[in-house]
Parts: sequence; structure tokens; C-alpha cells
Amino acid sequence: MRSNETDPTKPVTIFQVASAAGVSYGTVSRVINGNRHVKAETRERVLAVMQSLGYVVDRKARSLASGRSRVIAVTVPDLGTGYIGEIMRGIDVELSQAGYDMMLYTTHRREFTEQSFIATIAQGMAEGALMVLPRNPASYLESVRARKFPFVLVDHQGINDHGPAVGATNWQGAFNATEHLIQLGHKRIGFITGWMDLGCARDRLDGYKAALRTHHLPTDADLIFEGDFSQPDGYKGGNYLLNLPNPPTAIFASNDVMAMSAIDAVREHGLRCPEDISVMGFDDIPQAAYTHPGLTTVRQPLEKMGRVATQMLLDFLKDPDAQMRRIELPTDLIVRDSCKAPAG
Repeated sequence: MRSNETDPTKPVTIFQVASAAGVSYGTVSRVINGNRHVKAETRERVLAVMQSLGYVVDRKARSLASGRSRVIAVTVPDLGTGYIGEIMRGIDVELSQAGYDMMLYTTHRREFTEQSFIATIAQGMAEGALMVLPRNPASYLESVRARKFPFVLVDHQGINDHGPAVGATNWQGAFNATEHLIQLGHKRIGFITGWMDLGCARDRLDGYKAALRTHHLPTDADLIFEGDFSQPDGYKGGNYLLNLPNPPTAIFASNDVMAMSAIDAVREHGLRCPEDISVMGFDDIPQAAYTHPGLTTVRQPLEKMGRVATQMLLDFLKDPDAQMRRIELPTDLIVRDSCKAPAG
């Protein structure tokens, strides 16, 4: 922050910004808070003055004055995938438009640290929380709800009794993907699961099994490898399935990251995808369209999931007594080049 020109030890004040921009203190405040009822020309002038004077919002003072932090906490398991990036993009757009800041926390799938962080921010550090793929949230969300701390779960199934959530039709998406492989002629389809303590992973496995039953194909436990949504487990799962005495002709991985690693395993076995073995993913992260071959996958509306979850949380902040909801957004099968009829 640039110091006050008359006293280098003092920061620039909102009153100085208002005076230099030729507007009222209230107008500057509305610009800072992202209020949409400010003319575009006035907003640009105020922002230009703030930048020229080196004015920086004092978040602590603002919170004390208003009783609100204008901060939303977001928990994610990691930052290493396009899946998280797309959801975060949707969250960021909505928070920015609403004049909120984001406090990002990576849990690294550690249940205790996730629980501890949520308990801490619920004491006033943030106004609400968006929790992406939380691990076993039922174990601590009851106490959070008792404090009337607003939160929304993102991409987590089986939480009707634990709070509001936004997800996708994981069961239907997995059913459609498996059925597509069956219709191509595949009868032995390997499956690599995600973390099985997550509802979305269980739903995808159930959708896969349901499609096999619908087409009168047996569910072979040997064709199911329990993974964790990570790149190493996609590679391990691919190797496990390809090393079976009677390997599958297609592999369906529970997310794109594992599917891409399974394709690496296919190549290391001296096989070709899709000529020798087909590979299916789930999510349709941006990289899926640019792999070789292009990955056939199930598209989740990830960016939209982030936006809808954020909108839901902001609605709760306006009306704490609003009814808890669960929203499921549709998935779509995206056919590219990694799947074809089995050889022979």
C-alpha cells in the first residue's frame, strides 16, 4: 500500500480515494463491495484512482465495521488436476462478481485437517464454505450446522442428511459409458474405481455394474481394481487388468487422470489404444481432448458445478433459513478416438 503523501507512515484512506475521484465515501464503498448499482463509468474512475493512489482494502477493518468478512472458504483435496481447476474456475467467477474473496485450503485427503479447518473458519474467519469432494463429512458437519455456519458440498453423493450439495448424475454417466462399450461389442470391461469413501466413486461403480446386468453380462470381481482417482493408481490399475490371465478388451477408469495413465500402461505392454484395447474416462477435463488418442469420456459440467454451488451458498448467506437442496447436473457421453469395437 502506498503511504499517505502528507504522512508517509499512514496508509491511503477511503476518504482520500473519494475526494480524488470526486464521489462520495458511500460510492467508493459500493465499488469495493462489488455493488452492481454503480455506473460503469464511475466504477472505472474509482478503480483508477485506487490504483494510482495505491489504495488497498483493509479487510480486517472492513470486517469489524460491517460484521462480515466477505470471505468464502473453499476446501479441495489437491490442486493437481484439471477437474479441480474447472470447478475452481466456476467458483472464482461467481465470488468475484458478488464481491467476495476466496480462502483456499488443500486437505490432501486428510480427514482430520479438513475437519479442523472447517471448525476454525466457522468461528468467524469466513462467512461460509464450499467443500469440494470432502472426505466423510457426516462425521463433523452436524456440529457445523448447529452453529448455523453456511456450507455447500460439491460433487459428493449420499449427503441428503448432511447438508446442501451440487453434484452430477454419476450413476447415469457411468451406466451410459459402460453401455457404449457393450454396444461396441466389448464383453469383458475392466473398471478402475475412485476413492470408495466418496459417494461419486460408489455411484460410478454401481452404474458400471448396472449396465452389465442390463445387458446380461456377469460382474467379475477380478475386473475391478480399487483406485483413488490419482495418476499412479490409473497406471497400477491398467497394469493389473492387462496382466490378468484373461484381460479385458476395454478399461473404464473413474476419472480422466486415471484413464490417461491406463493408456500409458497399455503402451508399455506393447499394445495400442484403441486397436488392441479401448479406454474410457470420466470428467472430460480440458486435457482429455488433446491426448493421443483423444479420450472418450463422460463430461461432468465441472465449471457449472462450481458456479451453481457458489450461487447456492450466496443464497444461504442472504437467507439462513433457506431450505437445504441437492442439485444434480446432467452428464454427457463424449465420444472421441480411444474406444472402438474389440479386435476380431
